[in-house]
Amino acid sequence: DLAAMLNVSHGDHSHTWDGSFTEDGTPTMLAEISGKDFTHLMEDLDGYLCELGGATIRDGLHILGWTPEDEQLIETLAALTRLPNLDVPGLPDSVARVLGYELPKLREAPGERNDGSGAHNADVIEQVDVLSRDLLRDLAATGFDSTEVDRAIMNLQLPTSRRTSGIQPLASNLHLVLTFICDSLVPNLRRNTDEITNLLRALNGEHIPAGPSGAPTRGMAHVLPTGRNFYTVDPRSLPSLAAWRVGEQLAEELIRRYQRDEGQIPESVGLSIWGTSAMRTHGDDIAQVFALLGVRPRWQAENKRLTGVDVIPLEQLNHPRIDVVCRISGFFRDAFPHLIALMDQAVRTVSDLGEPLDQNFIRKHVLERQAALLRSGMDEPEAMRRARYRLFGSKPGAYGAGILPLIDERNWRDDADFAQAYLNWGGYAYTETDYGAAAHDDFASALGGVNVAVKNQDNREHDLFDSDDYLQYHGGMIATIRALTGRAPRKYFGDNSDPARPRVRDLKEESLRVFRSRVVNPKWLASAQRHGYKGGLELAATVDYLFGYDATAEVVDDWMYTEVAERYALDAEMQAFLRESNPWALRDIVSRLQEATQRGMWAADEAMKERLREVYLSVDGDLEDRMDR
Repeated sequence: DLAAMLNVSHGDHSHTWDGSFTEDGTPTMLAEISGKDFTHLMEDLDGYLCELGGATIRDGLHILGWTPEDEQLIETLAALTRLPNLDVPGLPDSVARVLGYELPKLREAPGERNDGSGAHNADVIEQVDVLSRDLLRDLAATGFDSTEVDRAIMNLQLPTSRRTSGIQPLASNLHLVLTFICDSLVPNLRRNTDEITNLLRALNGEHIPAGPSGAPTRGMAHVLPTGRNFYTVDPRSLPSLAAWRVGEQLAEELIRRYQRDEGQIPESVGLSIWGTSAMRTHGDDIAQVFALLGVRPRWQAENKRLTGVDVIPLEQLNHPRIDVVCRISGFFRDAFPHLIALMDQAVRTVSDLGEPLDQNFIRKHVLERQAALLRSGMDEPEAMRRARYRLFGSKPGAYGAGILPLIDERNWRDDADFAQAYLNWGGYAYTETDYGAAAHDDFASALGGVNVAVKNQDNREHDLFDSDDYLQYHGGMIATIRALTGRAPRKYFGDNSDPARPRVRDLKEESLRVFRSRVVNPKWLASAQRHGYKGGLELAATVDYLFGYDATAEVVDDWMYTEVAERYALDAEMQAFLRESNPWALRDIVSRLQEATQRGMWAADEAMKERLREVYLSVDGDLEDRMDR
């Protein structure tokens, strides 16, 4: 825990503790800093804890046709209005405005003291969250009657200074969002019963009403009600104008973070791109690729469809043209062939520019690869064609990254096994003219030059320990680069869940954030237990994904494994729950933790190993007795 809290970085400050102590037991990091640096550290710790406390996590699992009620309804509404929805402002921003603050500025430096009140910005953010929920509870008591909005605003328990100066002049946005909640959001949530109604209609061959799709907590609450036949996007409009702005910021944040970590600009970035996120964001990942390459999408004025890309002159870029190696998912390949063609065009265009090689890294790498292929006896046109391969994916008709079977079957020894699977599954090139050309050597060559491996996440409705796809695509890329080069690349996790404030974290930072906010959060553990057998399955899956990401990307510390063991396998109440509802999940959890110790991923002491061994033998015996009966 101490390492997790001391290894933080916010704003322009970065603090890293190597885990050592002085003779009196003080962490060396604390013993070596003082004065202004110590103040910055405390501000960063305060901000880090504020971020953890304000993280959005799931409260259990979705039940088909079920409508949230009571406190779950309040939390759902808070999550759905955390960002603006179309022309409706966000609830926290509106409450902050009434208090006389600008929420984005508070969030930029949560640990700093506010000039107006003297309180830390994190305290003001917490106050905003409390007041937001107070408003929702007040309106809930009226049955979300929109005629009660003005009364609820006037009854808001504000600081004395704000009560005396009056809030009405600043409450227009707050009135708008609360009316939206009462008149639109709550009625649409209560139509979740349509999920069952329309399922039965579909099974009966009847018409299902259509509706938009997307992540509702990302400013897209208009996708409600659920239970409709959803449509996605016009693929010819990706990336959208909004996505281009987000992609530019993601690219700038990535470069800025790498410069801070390494003192230079990365020459090559490896990016995992999924079709589902492209649909939800209207193309944030693709826009980031274009921004790194130094090209700008060109839209048709009448309908905002893409017609091509334009080269941004070097003098207008804040960075050299950065090489980007894309590992695309099978769904992206199937759904967006025109985007593959457009991205390939961008690569070819940039690699043909007669610019200095220290300002055009993709041209530099293409020429180096072409020269190597020419030396092997390949003719010049073919060598240039292969040297430009930058989009790789599974064989046509195939899906996945090949990592999961190794993890599930425990059929791996080291990074070389992961690399072989990752290259075999993903070593097919996609261009404007090639559709899944076998290019395993080219894929290996491209990944061998990658400085930083990146995955972006566009919403907070799930996290990196919720799905095996994160560990397969992102973790697999990291392990492969490590096997090919003998060095660990920088590993970053982009957070574009708030389009107005994209951020790039180190993968370890993201792992710690998710671990604390969800994985070992008692609230989430209790919510999983509400679902009996399926809840046990969710717990076991979380441990599997945690283990898999650590096996590929090395992101889990010993103390984290210990915490998981104590909370998931050794806690008396959790054991009782799993033994009753899903003993197979308990056995799998313990078995996976034991595998972590056997592979040297977790240096557990002998006492811990013995405790796990006893639990495993006990639950395994219970399962054998069940089978005998």
